[in-house]
Amino acid sequence: MSKRILLVEDESQMRAILSESLQAMGYETQEAKDGVHAMEILETQTFDLVVTDLKMPRMDGVELMSTTLKKYPNTGFLIMTAYGTIETAVDALQTGAFDFLTKPFSISQFGTRVKRFFEFTDLQQVNQGLRRKINSLQRSKKIIGQSPAFLKILEQIDVVAKSDVPVLIQGESGTGKELVASSIHESSARADKPFLKINCSAIPETLVESILFGHEKGAFTNAVSTRQGLFEEANDGTLLLDEISEMPIHLQAKLLRVLQEQTLTRVGSSKETSVDVRIIATTNRNIEELIAEGGFRSDLYYRLNVFPITIPPIRERRDDIQLLVRHFLEIFRKKYKFEGKEVSEKSWEIILEYDWPGNVREIENLVERAFLYSGNDTQLKTSHFHFQPIQSNPKPNGQLEIGAVSMADVEKHVIFKTLELCEDNRTKTADILGITSRTLRNKLSQYKLDN
Repeated sequence: MSKRILLVEDESQMRAILSESLQAMGYETQEAKDGVHAMEILETQTFDLVVTDLKMPRMDGVELMSTTLKKYPNTGFLIMTAYGTIETAVDALQTGAFDFLTKPFSISQFGTRVKRFFEFTDLQQVNQGLRRKINSLQRSKKIIGQSPAFLKILEQIDVVAKSDVPVLIQGESGTGKELVASSIHESSARADKPFLKINCSAIPETLVESILFGHEKGAFTNAVSTRQGLFEEANDGTLLLDEISEMPIHLQAKLLRVLQEQTLTRVGSSKETSVDVRIIATTNRNIEELIAEGGFRSDLYYRLNVFPITIPPIRERRDDIQLLVRHFLEIFRKKYKFEGKEVSEKSWEIILEYDWPGNVREIENLVERAFLYSGNDTQLKTSHFHFQPIQSNPKPNGQLEIGAVSMADVEKHVIFKTLELCEDNRTKTADILGITSRTLRNKLSQYKLDN
């Protein structure tokens, strides 16, 4: 397919000569007598390159370029200028022109500049292809799996990465929702733009709106300066709304408005700001149940759920367990400089039978912990793995016995035991239990009041 060039020149004789030379070089050309005429043509046709004179009646070349690039940012520009306006042409380079030619010039010089432009754009396309391949290779190293369910997720990533539609990723804690979100961004056309995230359950309700949409100086106490929110910082890129189900209900309407209108208003301001942000949301809860309970807006759910991805738990894709254990084992061999360490045969039996309620994150944590417990031992034995069996009813010695105890007692025991094993790390405890940090915090407060 031949390259298309729009030639904009107010001198008819010069325009005819240049057009004929471009056609002789194999390019498809169209002529315009000035900038206004060129804009009329650009409204209905697409061109790879616009070659334009700088000084023309009605609209000069710089104004033509500025107006065109706002509407059609992928259009290339080559400026032709007289000696006395070189400074203006140099300024044009800084605002989007590829190159400029100083009149008078030869046809061979003209042809060389045009050819150089297309060589440059071809190289850009090759680089973009290489970048996508590199991103794909990086992604394949981050996301590990070989089960049919896992391969389906990879296929979904490749499909949705080509678009800008919102994505809702659902799955239990520790299944790798954030990695999938990152892979979508890295495989998209926004890969070289910002990828920002906010954990909706970890931010105090009073600050979520300011963090997302920004605020003006004096909008509230301690707002000592104007600040952009994450939507503005992520402009042209991707914003990950982690644990979207925990977003306060009163902010969900404001989020919906931003998604629909692509504009936002900072806290304390009445001015609207346009944003272009791709949204990916994650949740480990059943949002349809939340909607029925009045905890989540159905209209926001349908707006986010344009392309749903559900990540099954590890217990439903057991073919990936051994691969993941070996992956993390290799990481910790290098990290702790102990290349010869292996998993014992007996440990493999238990590993492959275990349900891994904390999913991939639990595999990573337990393998690293086992690595540390094993010391100088060349094998990771069963004694080095601290699995967490789901037990029922507490006994004084820490074991559980079936008997006349309430579910609340069982829940309390499991939570405190998990918290102890996680060395009081509440985020890790919540992940393993499959609940949010906010739910864990509420449960711990409740137990303290019960004591």
